[in-house]
Amino acid sequence: MVEQSSDVHIEGTDDKTLVGRHVAGPAVSETETRLADVLADVMGVENVPADAHFFESLGANSLVMAQFCARLRKREDLPSPSMKDIYRYPTIHALAEGLTDTPSAPAPTAPVMPPEPVRRASGLSHTLCGTAQLLIFLGYSLVAGFATAGGYEWVATSSGVWDVYLRSLVFGGVGFVALCTFPVVAKWVLVGRWKPGEFPLWGLAYLRFWVVKALLHANPMILFIGNPLYVFYLRALGARIGKGVTILSHSVPVCTDLLTIGSGTVIRKDSFFLGYRAHAGYIQTGRISIGRDVYIGEKTVLDIDTSMGDGAQLGHSSSLHRGQSVPAGEHRHGSPAQTTDIDYLRVAPARCGTGRRAWFALASLLQLFLLYVPLGVGGLYILFNAVPPVRRRLDPRTALPLDEVVTDAVVLSLVLFAGFVVLGLVLLCTLPRLLHLVVPPDRVFPLYGFRYAVHRATARMTNIKFFAWLFGDSSYIVHYLRGIGYDLSHVEQTGSNFGTEMQHENPLLVTVGSGTMVADGLSVVNADYSATSFRVSRATIGAHNFLGNNIAYPIGGRTGENCLLATKVMVPLDGEVREGVGLLGSPPFEIPRSVERDSRFDKFRSGDALRRSLAAKNRYNLRSMAFMLFVRWLHVLGLTLLGLATVELYGVLGHLVIATSMALTLVATTLYYVLLERCLTRFRRLRPMLCSIYDPAFWAQERLWKVPDRHLNIYNGTPFKALVWRLTGARVGRRVFDDGCYMTDRTLAVIGDDCTLNAGSKVQCHSQEDGTFKSDISTLGAGCTLGVGSHVHYGVTMGEGARLAPDSFLMKGEEVPAHARWGGNPAVEMPEAAVLPADSGRRTRPSVDSGAAASVN
Repeated sequence: MVEQSSDVHIEGTDDKTLVGRHVAGPAVSETETRLADVLADVMGVENVPADAHFFESLGANSLVMAQFCARLRKREDLPSPSMKDIYRYPTIHALAEGLTDTPSAPAPTAPVMPPEPVRRASGLSHTLCGTAQLLIFLGYSLVAGFATAGGYEWVATSSGVWDVYLRSLVFGGVGFVALCTFPVVAKWVLVGRWKPGEFPLWGLAYLRFWVVKALLHANPMILFIGNPLYVFYLRALGARIGKGVTILSHSVPVCTDLLTIGSGTVIRKDSFFLGYRAHAGYIQTGRISIGRDVYIGEKTVLDIDTSMGDGAQLGHSSSLHRGQSVPAGEHRHGSPAQTTDIDYLRVAPARCGTGRRAWFALASLLQLFLLYVPLGVGGLYILFNAVPPVRRRLDPRTALPLDEVVTDAVVLSLVLFAGFVVLGLVLLCTLPRLLHLVVPPDRVFPLYGFRYAVHRATARMTNIKFFAWLFGDSSYIVHYLRGIGYDLSHVEQTGSNFGTEMQHENPLLVTVGSGTMVADGLSVVNADYSATSFRVSRATIGAHNFLGNNIAYPIGGRTGENCLLATKVMVPLDGEVREGVGLLGSPPFEIPRSVERDSRFDKFRSGDALRRSLAAKNRYNLRSMAFMLFVRWLHVLGLTLLGLATVELYGVLGHLVIATSMALTLVATTLYYVLLERCLTRFRRLRPMLCSIYDPAFWAQERLWKVPDRHLNIYNGTPFKALVWRLTGARVGRRVFDDGCYMTDRTLAVIGDDCTLNAGSKVQCHSQEDGTFKSDISTLGAGCTLGVGSHVHYGVTMGEGARLAPDSFLMKGEEVPAHARWGGNPAVEMPEAAVLPADSGRRTRPSVDSGAAASVN
């Protein structure tokens, strides 16, 4: 029982949040006055009543309240609330009481580390590292070019279809084995066995690290993720992995010797367990220890020096920060993870022994070597000889005029591009429906069988990004999603019902209610897995919802109608069904569904105004789609011209021309899309906006988002990534390390010198909430670090040397002080403990062994 004499109940809050707190009476009144003065100044009003609700009465939104919190952090005479405190205590009176209450028994606090200095590499080491990376890439292209040309010459000497098949099988098979084996050999030769520790960026140790990482990411074994062959491959790289482990994540671990996974463990897709992180100018490596029968959900991050005991679980949209561990048998969720009673393992086991896994792996290899490899190599050779423009150029005695080369390239590129678009749509709207009959819903099937192969093929086929990119952010995305199987109920068309990035397990088991709008990055998790079985089921998103960015929506999500699911929120699986509220954070807590300031453009969302605005937006979006198809075809045309020129010059320059064309393809693609983006912005920077989604300025922004950027991933971890960002108009400082950051609105981002941007991090300088679009500049000061999978929203300022922990969500308008350590979802100040785990390593300990390859324990 709660004693009324010592505890306070605030309406709309949970009593448990105030248990054990005592009100400091006289201090509250003075604090209320000061808090009210600060909020009035932020909102530009004369006064703020102490009992006025921030969102319902005052009409404030999260951006205004984030600015209010930032202003309070600069006042030593006032407490420093977080955004979670703002939602928990939504009036000045409640906030003053909640923040000035003191615990009856102060809890002991761990010592806190002083601010870490950021290592600033010299310009010379930065330049030399980039030069070495360029030379390594050119050397790899040269070897690949010579091998490809030599192999095709050997295939060309064959006689008859059977001979072509056999030679293609031998050449393609040897090439595949070489591509898979070379990263393993390079890892053991260049690194040996990974050890916990750290080493500076842009040095020799980093160069060896980058070579191994780049080879692993370019490895064709990635095609076998979800297959026992992939687990076997990780073991060859030094990982200690037990029997019956299922890995579905495409995030390839690099420091494999530091990875231990017990038997019977399941790791779902979009999970990060890299074994390293970039931090303040260093690469830090550390152990990740996962016990037996562990379950790790989707969109999770396991930082270095983390562990999970036998039978432990980590829910979706969650993370373990450095030094965290989950005891055996316990369940955690949230970022950083905290205790929960939810059982995330929701499918019964099935019979799936070693024999079944071995046969599935063997069948996959036979299918690859006997079908796909000969078809890819021999089919390409037959195509070369069947297409007259290519066949004529293979003859070194033939010199064709330029106009004929251009004509042939136009015809060939049109056939290839149009064929891909038309046939792709036909297959996507028919084949998944047939395959769906093989895997009926709500039935448990064993892994690594025919139905599992069909299920995985359906997921790969229907998650092709091109078509979602083409139709997304327009009215026509609903027709595409219905075509591949989505149940969208009665569509209330807005012209922006869905973004350009979506994924699912099975599109025929997705239901989205009427009037719901979805931003980018939604992952519908409509399949459950155990170490031996899987089951597909329907996932249902309620009507009149709005879903922000980067959300995993699981089967049985406890949200109903009229909900706002904020960016990176963890969708709850327990409790009552939430309706008419907003959810924020991981684990989630309730916030207002909407506020007055976010409804200023509602007049465009109904009646004649909506019909007129929607018609105009549809016309604009159609032009955008046609334009983007045209520029994509131009890119294919350019590559076709380059290919035909390569074939024609092959007889003159020999094998060297193949390697040259591979490098030119990358450079030409990058420069082409950089120029396209700059032309769309008229070589100007974007300006912060607050407008309706029916404003033509927003439509132009949607068109800009359609510029492809996947090719930029090849530049990760090199100085050239920052150079490309600068070419697009982003303000990026010197010696910035980018290991896979994504910036949606490049010219609104400001990245200071020596910043460290980890894999999966994101700087998003905009927000779309129902019918309102908002954007603003986000600034990262010099030496800032964004953790793996972290997300920075618009209008954010991070001071010099600030750190954002992995999988954190830094909300719009937040101001992080210099050298501060923030983390969590939503992010708050989170100092790291002074004492790191014993095996975490410090700068004096080497983290790579450059000697000969050691044996695997």
